[in-house]
Amino acid sequence: MAYDLITMGRIGVDLYPLQTGVPLPQVTSFGKFLGGSASNVAVAAARLGRRTAVITRTGDDPFGAYLHEALQGFGVDDRWVTPVPGLPTPVTFCEIFPPDDFPLYFYRQPKAPDLEIDAHELDLDAVRDARIFWVTGTGLSEEPSRTATLAALAHRAKAGTTVFDLDWRPMFWRDPDSARPFYTEALRHTTVAVGNLDEVEVATGVREPQAAAQALLDAGVELAVVKQGPKGVLAVNSKGESAEVPPLPVNVLNGLGAGDAFGGSLCNGLLEGWDIETIMRHANAAGAIVASRLECSSAMPTPDEIEAALKAGAVL
Repeated sequence: MAYDLITMGRIGVDLYPLQTGVPLPQVTSFGKFLGGSASNVAVAAARLGRRTAVITRTGDDPFGAYLHEALQGFGVDDRWVTPVPGLPTPVTFCEIFPPDDFPLYFYRQPKAPDLEIDAHELDLDAVRDARIFWVTGTGLSEEPSRTATLAALAHRAKAGTTVFDLDWRPMFWRDPDSARPFYTEALRHTTVAVGNLDEVEVATGVREPQAAAQALLDAGVELAVVKQGPKGVLAVNSKGESAEVPPLPVNVLNGLGAGDAFGGSLCNGLLEGWDIETIMRHANAAGAIVASRLECSSAMPTPDEIEAALKAGAVL
């Protein structure tokens, strides 16, 4: 039986302060959570009832064992999550200064295991058969993950829905110009592209939302989703349909998981066959709910929670 969604990319342990408004040097307690954008998207879709799996790698260490336990607990298939001897499982710290300042500190040295995904390890038939396949820009930042990501995209050849999360993390690249050729190649094999203004500018060289959406469509995608921060989200498809949906009001506690919740809900809406405005409204609501909570993975909303937020017109 084919998966509803297979994601490929980052995994790690999020160590988030249990105190808000406190710099890391003064923080005294932390919570431990599953993290990594591709893994969180799989968790978010599973929370919405989808059969999901993630392709990634961990260290052969206790944190790696924890991530397997967490994925299984969230109902995400972990069969393609394998250890890399000699590399530690990544950890990520953040600082929490609501409503809009959440500095991230990635500990992925000497190299993150999820960048050691090799093309020869991939179950390409499963990748091709999944209803949605999701990859990220970070997966293009180093070899052998870069070649594996592009090989998976080429083998899939736009079967079903293929989502490229632009996922620009400047600390993983030399500069935007070094990333753009690989982003361009990935877009050739993509049906949906998702990114914020910084990310679409890296991918296309264009920052204005309408122009960036058109540039993504011109690059070969069928649906371009441009996140505009306080202005909400713009979605434009190759049929000429568009929707611009404002954010749902929310008292933000930690905004770091909102994009992953948005992604999981986006996949659910695409699988449901909803129109693009309905998809964006649900995805915005999912993101807002997670922004009101401390953690990422375990904060992913249920369908009932999303419907309640939409009915209320805010996250209460």
